[in-house]
Amino acid sequence: MTEANPAPKILAVDTSSLTGSAALCSGERLIAESLLNVRSTHSEKLLQQIDLLLEAAGWRLTDLDLLVAVTGPGSFTGLRIGVATVKGLAQVLERPVIGISSLQMLAMNLPLCPVPICVFLDARKKEVYTQLYRWTDEGPVAVSQAQVLPPAAVLQQLQGEVALVGDAVPLYQELIAELPADRVQLPAMPAHQPRASQAAWLAWKAFLAGKRQHAAELLPVYIRPSDAELNQGKK
Repeated sequence: MTEANPAPKILAVDTSSLTGSAALCSGERLIAESLLNVRSTHSEKLLQQIDLLLEAAGWRLTDLDLLVAVTGPGSFTGLRIGVATVKGLAQVLERPVIGISSLQMLAMNLPLCPVPICVFLDARKKEVYTQLYRWTDEGPVAVSQAQVLPPAAVLQQLQGEVALVGDAVPLYQELIAELPADRVQLPAMPAHQPRASQAAWLAWKAFLAGKRQHAAELLPVYIRPSDAELNQGKK
């Protein structure tokens, strides 16, 4: 980052769901993005995506000023891959990192939304990760705690008109259809797609505010215990 070009060069990755994405940004400006919604492990594709983006942008790894990982909640295995990749690169490059919530990233998909945004993210096991946001001049700001609940419980506790966003929306269409139509706004299908570029913008705002971490401080956020932890508790 130089005086002639003060915008930080940012690499952001999201491996919190089946979709895997990576993005390069110069400050708030998107330079390149790769998004794959295919059934392959992130470990097979993520580094390849990063290499292709850097090549397309004409950047080198050493050009990066900030590394960003979506830290969850989401797929436990996916989060570990994304966070480990960003931590490894940050340690080698000696660059700061920023972790971004997958829920806040999804709320970014409904800019200027006039009603509360309810993120509705598939958590499997017939549950969803959820959190309420309101859109402000600084982007989406959380107005509730992140939770993992059965989808019916989430919908029952909603008050007033809300917008639903997240990959659990198409999964539970019949349940959502039971709510009064004037209480629920449903965006078009592409809005339910998580994107690393949204995480990059949130990280850019945090970077400007002086919020950044050392690589060792970057950790996944699971909300609920893993299967291994649950099995250990039963024993």
